[in-house]
Amino acid sequence: MTAEQKEYTEAEQEKYYSFLDGLRETGATNMFGARPYLVEEFPELTKQDASTILSGWMKTFGERHKK
Repeated sequence: MTAEQKEYTEAEQEKYYSFLDGLRETGATNMFGARPYLVEEFPELTKQDASTILSGWMKTFGERHKK
């Protein structure tokens, strides 16, 4: 982790990931373009924060959504 990256609590991560899951379900955007949606929904996030969260969401999606 670089100095610029923030660590998120489990509750924060769940909040952001739940939002992204819902956004994916709506089909409103290709998920590679989801960063602006995160920043708009959660004004406390910087663009870099949103990129980090989105990357983590993508990396863990398959594991979190096993059927």
